[in-house]
Amino acid sequence: MEKKFKRTTVTSALPYANGPVHIGHLAGVYVPADIYVRYLRLKKEDVLFIGGSDEHGVPVTIRAKKEGCTPQDVVDRYHTLIKQSFADFGISFDVYSRTTSATHHQFASDFFRKLYDEGKLEEITEEQFCDEVTGEFLTDRNIVGECPRCHAQGAYGDQCEKCGATLSPDELINPTNKNNPGHALVKRPTKNWYLPLGQYQDWLKQWILEGHKEWRPNVYGQCKSWLDMDLQPRAMTRDLEWGIPVPVEGAQGKVLYVWFDAPIGYISNTKELCDAQPERWGSWQRWWQDPETRLVHFIGKDNIVFHCIIFPVMMKAHGGYILPDNVPSNEFLNLEGDKISTSRNWAVWLHEYLQDFPGKQDVLRYVLTANAPETKDNDFTWKDFQARNNNELVAVYGNFVNRALVLTHKHFEGKVPACGELTDYDRETLKEFADVKSEVEKLLDVFKFRDAQKEAMNLARIGNKYLADTEPWKLAKTDMGRVATILNIALQLVANLAIAFEPFLPFSSERLRQMLGMDAFDWEQLGRTDLLAAGHALNKAELLFEKIEDAAIQAQVDKLLATKQANEEAAYKANPIKPTIAFEDFEKLDIRVGTVLECENVPKMKKLLKFKIADGLENRTIVSGIAQHYKPEELIGQQVLFIANLAPRQFKNGLVSEGMILSAENVDGSLVVTSLLREVKPGSEVK
Repeated sequence: MEKKFKRTTVTSALPYANGPVHIGHLAGVYVPADIYVRYLRLKKEDVLFIGGSDEHGVPVTIRAKKEGCTPQDVVDRYHTLIKQSFADFGISFDVYSRTTSATHHQFASDFFRKLYDEGKLEEITEEQFCDEVTGEFLTDRNIVGECPRCHAQGAYGDQCEKCGATLSPDELINPTNKNNPGHALVKRPTKNWYLPLGQYQDWLKQWILEGHKEWRPNVYGQCKSWLDMDLQPRAMTRDLEWGIPVPVEGAQGKVLYVWFDAPIGYISNTKELCDAQPERWGSWQRWWQDPETRLVHFIGKDNIVFHCIIFPVMMKAHGGYILPDNVPSNEFLNLEGDKISTSRNWAVWLHEYLQDFPGKQDVLRYVLTANAPETKDNDFTWKDFQARNNNELVAVYGNFVNRALVLTHKHFEGKVPACGELTDYDRETLKEFADVKSEVEKLLDVFKFRDAQKEAMNLARIGNKYLADTEPWKLAKTDMGRVATILNIALQLVANLAIAFEPFLPFSSERLRQMLGMDAFDWEQLGRTDLLAAGHALNKAELLFEKIEDAAIQAQVDKLLATKQANEEAAYKANPIKPTIAFEDFEKLDIRVGTVLECENVPKMKKLLKFKIADGLENRTIVSGIAQHYKPEELIGQQVLFIANLAPRQFKNGLVSEGMILSAENVDGSLVVTSLLREVKPGSEVK
């Protein structure tokens, strides 16, 4: 039987404070978490929503070295940016703190020390990679090499971003130091403290595989694949300078592993909030140690093992903590058919979106929820973003609301008309949305946010169809009593939309409530047909959503295309030099200068251009496959280099080419005809 809890603690994965937040983070973690929390609040349930910045770990040090500043400079800048972006986007955290806070440092140190004092950690000395020149021990993320699975270059020591494989540094082919590529790697012994996961394997199998079969298949399946293997001890400390110092004698130069430190941030952030507002939140223990509190982690799929295996083992070993009741992890969101990558700048950054589309937070929330990667990876495209806004939010939801309110202002002075006698069609319509509350609840309770939003949008579709079928604008000429009933029903539907969409689209729901002249609604009111009393005065009708034009979308597409081009140029590396040849072989080539007298397309051969070349002797014809890169008129009068002593080549259409024009292939695959700095006589030889 489902257990009833008194309250719910909701956590969302702590973003690394080494860069801004992008739409992949939003779709995977923060939008679904915010929907769920807003839903619980509407139901008047006791819920705490915890967020914060993860400010330790290698990604921060990599960014600091790249920018030539300190790690603290990096996290200060990005923590501020991320926190403000979340606030502007409406992610309604009750607390958003950081892992560099004094509260967190003390809490994480005490947590580790308790495990250490009780013998729950193993002290192990093993050989690890270090830089032969600097002597620096390297973390998995600082080691790069060739992926043993897909053979992509630049795979990290813990994961290949190309194929997604989980790796270890020992598996990489030709591993090297990411920050000092010319330095050789050697292995040297180092001591660290490990969490003996294997000792908890039987307990984990019982707790997850037997006790939580309701978890999403991707979460349950990944846990099972780990538990089907023998779990190995996992290091909880690292040889690094940036992080929380290991609170043990003889541990100089070592810090707590970021995946030990970061999840404890959920608890320390709660403590920070509760200590500041005890009258509102009580003690932090009630949110983390009371068995009547439900714990839910919202994460991306790359964090499943940490939140379902490592962090629960940490809390089990410590004792006294509740364990997650559910971990609704999403898959990944791609961008325009390509994997989102912060290192390649292939992303839609939240703070830039808020600048480019002011006031359209709900449009992005709607599209990300509609495309939520709940069961498999999904794709975000700007064309789909535009289509969903224009065809659904504007044409369905916004259109219905606007028609209902405008007609009420026009025919009833902006006051809700009284409902008269119902027709069979009225009753059918009312019946259609009578069960909306139970349907949406049923989906939200099992974290199916995409389907729940679709149910909410069905209310608007019902309303649009109802107005289209009853045509109150025509009846106004003959039967105002009937018009009053139609608009009363339509307005009750509008009020229901304000409730149903509150978890999903909070900004537009607030604006809709203002238009309706209502301060707030409760979730319990959803599905009722008497939300607006007869005679209630409505405020001025405004457009809830506006059409997004092609130019705005093209600007975003162009920005991504520019990013892709910049990435290609940055990654460009010339092809290896071909095998050495004798100078005599080169001398056999007769390369000359020719002036283009005529140039034209070749019929039925779209890749070919036909040239008439002045070569200083007798004019010659050369056919070249560059028609996709030049217009014929661009080349007339130009001087080009050509090989003059190639055997003539005949094409199927009878054309004969008497040489080859030299071109260079650019990084984007385009061909550029070779030319001269100064004009010379046709037929001049290249020496």
